[in-house]
Amino acid sequence: MRHLVKGRKLGRTASHRKATMMALSVALIKSERIVTTLAKAKALRSYVEPIITRSKEDSTHNRSHVFRHLRDKQATSRLFDDIAPMVGDRPGGYTRIIKLGFRLGDGAEKAMIELVDFNDAPPETLRKKKRRTRRGGAGGKKTGGETSDSPKKASKAKDSKAAPSKETSSSKGKKAAAVQTKEETAEKTNAKTEAVGEDKKADDKSAEKKGKPLAEDNVKEKKESADESDEKQVSDEDGNKTSSVKVNSEESSEKKSDETDEPESSKDKN
Repeated sequence: MRHLVKGRKLGRTASHRKATMMALSVALIKSERIVTTLAKAKALRSYVEPIITRSKEDSTHNRSHVFRHLRDKQATSRLFDDIAPMVGDRPGGYTRIIKLGFRLGDGAEKAMIELVDFNDAPPETLRKKKRRTRRGGAGGKKTGGETSDSPKKASKAKDSKAAPSKETSSSKGKKAAAVQTKEETAEKTNAKTEAVGEDKKADDKSAEKKGKPLAEDNVKEKKESADESDEKQVSDEDGNKTSSVKVNSEESSEKKSDETDEPESSKDKN
């Protein structure tokens, strides 16, 4: 049993654990906020805060001591030049740990560790959405046919009746301007429709005027064509009559010639 055993092994050897703490400390000093597991964040807090306390006094001895725990020149210079003046009046507690829930892959609990003086506004944590069910629960129907939301609705209705709506002068002016614009637009549309109707009437009248002489011309043409057809019929009838007269005259001449031939033949016989 590990009763009263200080520190966390983090599943690493001593050297590996020391290298992990160095890397996390350098990352925290450079970026002022990192996300890691909760166990590592708690172990890092106990490792990095004594280093920040040592950086309050700028001396060669303190710089060499801090460099021995960080092994990074840029992080050491930033710690003494930028971070130490900001935390000079704070007596410890330089970091803040915020839990972020569980990791999806292995279910490890995540946490964010940050420097307090450089991150005054806490970040927004992930909020879990409440599941809504259709079945009745605490907010189901009550006896008497009243639901749990009915008192709230009734109180809201009373408040709305008790507090009449007060319109400011600016809102009234805006409403009046909106009404005026609507009326102007309606007048414009009516004028446009009237103009379109007048144009249509003028077009219809012009079409009627043009159509009358055209109709008269059509009547004249029909009459002329009818007269021509009648003349053709009359000429055809006259031609038929003349042809029949000629045929009759020819037949009569033939008959006469036959009659004259018959007595001559009879005379010859005698």
